[in-house]
Amino acid sequence: MFGGNGGMEEVTGSRGRGPARVVLLPGDGVGPEVCAEVEHTLRALAEWGRWSLEVATGLIGGASLDRFGVPITDQTLAMCLAADAVFKGPVGGPRWDHLRGELRCEAGLLRLRKAMDVFANLRPTVVPPALADVSPLRPEIVGQGVDLLIVRELTGGAYFGEPKGRDGDRAVDTMAYTRAEIERLAHVGFRLAAGRRRRVTSVDKANVLESSRLWRDVVTEVGRQYPDVVLEHQLVDSCAMLLVSRPTAFDVIITENLFGDILSDEAGVLAGSLGMLPSASLGAAGRAGLYEPVHGAAPDIAGQGKANPVGSLLSLAMLLRYSLGREVEAEALEFRQVDRLH
Repeated sequence: MFGGNGGMEEVTGSRGRGPARVVLLPGDGVGPEVCAEVEHTLRALAEWGRWSLEVATGLIGGASLDRFGVPITDQTLAMCLAADAVFKGPVGGPRWDHLRGELRCEAGLLRLRKAMDVFANLRPTVVPPALADVSPLRPEIVGQGVDLLIVRELTGGAYFGEPKGRDGDRAVDTMAYTRAEIERLAHVGFRLAAGRRRRVTSVDKANVLESSRLWRDVVTEVGRQYPDVVLEHQLVDSCAMLLVSRPTAFDVIITENLFGDILSDEAGVLAGSLGMLPSASLGAAGRAGLYEPVHGAAPDIAGQGKANPVGSLLSLAMLLRYSLGREVEAEALEFRQVDRLH
């Protein structure tokens, strides 16, 4: 369902030597269920492809809080940093919603992303014409075949900016970006677009925010290095509208952390369900990649065998492609090369 690496060899986590080392972090709610399907499939593909595999399991989110009192331990972080790839299930649930600050389940995920320095979050959304009826949007909007990729900056912006905090009735979050953070993310987007339909839409709020004005200037400069890729700039509010009114107009969208978080979830409407969507978070060459389905922990259906593993299995396909260099297995899992499994 998704294209090849599109020049991503400079930002993948593949070590390329010895056994493939994968860490599984099942998480909470339906996480252990979908993670079990990922492990079963990964082991089957390794056996089929005759390559060696080492799998380790750790805790994150509520499961880690219950056992260790923190949403992720230093030991789990070290295990992830030593791996070729990390697959993570969803975290959180009503049992832990009362916790604040560094004890929130999501704080464990933010700490993991920061430690792994995975700065580029890839969120593909594909709606094959055969599945257009699943989308709540009209068939004439999504029936032509939506195939877009959101590349979200993951380690900067309002989620990590300082100062941050709350003092009585006043709270502050700081949205900050540096030229280097924007440049490295922009290069990822342009490289991917060069292997796709050669169009980049950079999303910001440059009419209001100084950080967005810097974003637009830097992306424009980087774009000059890719003369075969068309660059357009879009304000985030108009992009949100166009994403559900003309989704086939988009190829690769690059944007900052907060806007990317919102837009990528909105894109889930196109496919009919967040449960269908995968994601990959990548850093510099030689670093492990982080992979996870887009959907949440869904504690209301946990343990009932109702969880849809499609988003997790497609995330595994991205893991195989970007971190382990196993393109044949990735394509087979995406049903583009099923015959090669027989």
